[in-house]
Amino acid sequence: MVSGAGPAGTAGERVAVAPSSLSPSRAGDFMQCPLLYRFRVIDRLPEKPSEAATRGTLVHAVLERLFDAPAAERTAPRAKALIPGQWDRLRESRPEVGELFAEDPEGERLARWLGEAERLVERWFTLEDPARLEPAERELFVEAELESGLRLRGIIDRVDVAPTGEVRIVDYKTGKAPRPEYAEGALFQMKFYALVVWRLKRVVPRRLQLVYLGSGDVLTYDPVPADLERVERKLLALWDAITQATRTGEWRPRPTKLCGWCDHRSHCPEFGGTPPPYPLPVRSATAGE
Repeated sequence: MVSGAGPAGTAGERVAVAPSSLSPSRAGDFMQCPLLYRFRVIDRLPEKPSEAATRGTLVHAVLERLFDAPAAERTAPRAKALIPGQWDRLRESRPEVGELFAEDPEGERLARWLGEAERLVERWFTLEDPARLEPAERELFVEAELESGLRLRGIIDRVDVAPTGEVRIVDYKTGKAPRPEYAEGALFQMKFYALVVWRLKRVVPRRLQLVYLGSGDVLTYDPVPADLERVERKLLALWDAITQATRTGEWRPRPTKLCGWCDHRSHCPEFGGTPPPYPLPVRSATAGE
């Protein structure tokens, strides 16, 4: 967390701490841009909510709650009827999302946005039949510590377990499926989860499944131990790089076309900005342990 403006120990101060675990999102941040990782994990710079991400959160909540109903009642109309209540709960838990429609006095933008959420929920019923599913877990928090000491953690949208014991990990995406040449990047998050489950349960998930509600596609992959071992090696190398950057304070920006969507350009040297003072102790790259 970012340090407060006052001296150490004053009320309200939040002391910065070094990263101690890795999630798929934060691993993705570092691979995209190390400086973005620093801004999010160490400086904890605020970010504005986006309509797309907030809609994704809303749709995920609806799909999770639908399984509270008996199988025969898991219908598209019932799922759509959950949207207003879940939107109210989201605004209560995260008041900042209300800013998205602050300049929408007639409610037209909000109505269109909620309508798109309805269409995404409806599309799910063309891809899966919730009446025939009984998830073993929903929104499951998982955490495992590797032999190296690195802690991996994340939240899995859904875990299905067959009567034979085979495990399927399912993740909902409200965007469109990537082109085939980018499928490996899309599967990274799923392989991350599979690795955590393997280390926790000593069971390799039978199938990884990405459900793309934006385009109506389903991407599946059946992992084997060698896949997950490669992911583990990649994560260990990534963590070594994060640890080195944490110690030296050298977080380099990596400009891409995604920079146009970044909330932190005013702090980024690539756009003439200056990062906030680094809040952790620094040692040179050549210093001994």
